[in-house]
Amino acid sequence: MFLQRIKDHRLLRKVDRRLLPVFTLLYLLSFLDRSNIGNAKLDGMTTDLGVSAASYNTALAIYFVGYIVFEIPANIILKKCNPQVWLPSLTLAWGIVSIGQGLVKNQAGLFGIRFLLGATEAGLFPGVIYVFSVYYLRRERSWRVAIFFGGSALAGAFGGIFAYCIGLMNGVGGKSGWQWIFILEGLLTAVVSLIAYFIVPTWSHKAKFLSETEKTRLLDRLRADSDAGTDQTFKWSSVGDAFSDHLVWAYAFLFHGFSFVLYSLSLFLPTIIAGLGFETWQAQLMTVPPNVLASFSIWTTVYFSSKYNARAPFIIGAAIVSIIGYILLITCTKPGLQYFGVHLAAAGVYTGNSLLLSWPGENVSGQAKRAVAVALQISVGDIGAIAGCLIYRPTLASHLYRTPNLIAIGYLLFAIVMTAYLWVMMSMENKRRDRLLSKGESKDETEEERIRLGDRSVRYRYRI
Repeated sequence: MFLQRIKDHRLLRKVDRRLLPVFTLLYLLSFLDRSNIGNAKLDGMTTDLGVSAASYNTALAIYFVGYIVFEIPANIILKKCNPQVWLPSLTLAWGIVSIGQGLVKNQAGLFGIRFLLGATEAGLFPGVIYVFSVYYLRRERSWRVAIFFGGSALAGAFGGIFAYCIGLMNGVGGKSGWQWIFILEGLLTAVVSLIAYFIVPTWSHKAKFLSETEKTRLLDRLRADSDAGTDQTFKWSSVGDAFSDHLVWAYAFLFHGFSFVLYSLSLFLPTIIAGLGFETWQAQLMTVPPNVLASFSIWTTVYFSSKYNARAPFIIGAAIVSIIGYILLITCTKPGLQYFGVHLAAAGVYTGNSLLLSWPGENVSGQAKRAVAVALQISVGDIGAIAGCLIYRPTLASHLYRTPNLIAIGYLLFAIVMTAYLWVMMSMENKRRDRLLSKGESKDETEEERIRLGDRSVRYRYRI
């Protein structure tokens, strides 16, 4: 038993080395390419393109329209094909589109290119979450998702540094600094995508980087834990199962609450910091510390969440930390305290997102159902992002967006309510199934039937 645990540990480390670096890098680039528009705005993009303040918010929202429309179709395509080809291809596509952001000449071009960017980026996050679910046990996924999602916070940190440095190229080749931000960062994404074709793995039952012995052991572990070790064919009935499950919708609405805050903060952070009285170049660099803190907060909190096998209490705690940050930003008059509030808001919202985004991957069983559930969570969640982009509008920009910040607190309170709902409902269902098992209700349930039923099986337990 002890020797087997050592072998499993080595196997897990081998899978980690293959999956985590490349997926974290791809998501870092994804978040960088979607959020660098905030840095470009500070460098004069809206002035050069003749984009009004209200139209800038519309451009931000249009990105998420494309993202939502293509989210679920992208994951259905992933289930039917090979992630080793699909995910790098998406990365290459959005890298090219990102370069195009630096070449637009007017407002209409900006609107169109932002929609395309959302459409091409839509499949990466839910796709990676799904790939994780066919390599890792349920209890092993949250920590890996946290490392992966940490790329978004790091993108905010690197984005500020990159924007400051690239902005110094203003006038080179007859292009503005904001154009070079899009072009060079998009070019970086395109180059990495070509390398990713050789690194991103395929499905676990076909994994070429594992020996036959390692692959067999990996699949045996997965079969004992959930459906992940089986090779299930896609069925449209699984799509219906996902849409009819109230817990799947609760995961989606939970992310909706956090997504409003995540994207409004990441997109408007440079503007908010500039509003504290700092120059443009200072604001670019001062976005780095809050995002670095958010990264450390993610990894520390998820470590303890995994150690104590708990998600809901830590999600609620993260929301409360973020609410405290917004209260400081709204009520304080000293820039130092308001900047500290920004740190708390960032740490709380990024940490909460890293926990909630792994939750359906751990609790929804049935491979196709899980693929749809993960995509649905992101789709519904990103409607909150659209709301954030439109509510943080110029007419409400006074006092560092006081009114939108109050609305953000409301969204976080809504997220707390949804977390509590999931906590209570899953706890009650686990207890109900415990009672049924004690009465011998599942004695006739075969292994094949258990896999078919997925998370509806009496033997299945939700991770809370």
